[in-house]
Amino acid sequence: MPTVKAERAARTRQRILLAAAEVFDEAGYERAAVTQIVERAGLTLGALYFHFGSKQGLAEALMNAQPATIEPHLESTGLQRVVDITLVWADRMKRDPILRAGVRLAVEQGSHGMNDATSFEEWRALMRSHLDVARAGGELRASVSPDRVARFVVGACTGMQVYAHLATKRADLMERVSDMWELLLPGVAADSMLHDIQIDPERIPDTGP
Repeated sequence: MPTVKAERAARTRQRILLAAAEVFDEAGYERAAVTQIVERAGLTLGALYFHFGSKQGLAEALMNAQPATIEPHLESTGLQRVVDITLVWADRMKRDPILRAGVRLAVEQGSHGMNDATSFEEWRALMRSHLDVARAGGELRASVSPDRVARFVVGACTGMQVYAHLATKRADLMERVSDMWELLLPGVAADSMLHDIQIDPERIPDTGP
């Protein structure tokens, strides 16, 4: 059971993450200042450096926090869960600063001297795990490689959100994700599952702020 001290530390860490996410999302990595972040969090520079070590450490934590903002909202399994991950991701990109900042930092990291594919690989591994469940349940075509599908979906979603951000400020990102699955599912899903997998954005309930 967490101690009072551990709970306080977790709350402090979350306050810093949220403040940093807002600043990174608004300004990008280069223009974001750690003084802005701690001022917005109502904390000290010492707290930031204690929990994250550096501005880069904070950026890495945000990039790697992305799946944790999605999984708690899901109950489905197998192939449907992979679809739902992408739909909830698209929905929360409109209002979750931690997710938005993590995505922006991961995509733009080359511009600030980082070259770390960890966040993308974690998404791939997460999707691969659910696609392995789909494979075991007979939901995938025999010729389909779960790892290749996972890698493709991560890459497709990365590019899709960049395009949608430029074109519509991501207002239609969920529709774009749904279109991707409409095109992809016939080549991935077993015939017996093809009409059971739901890709309509309306199936995703309001996941809150």
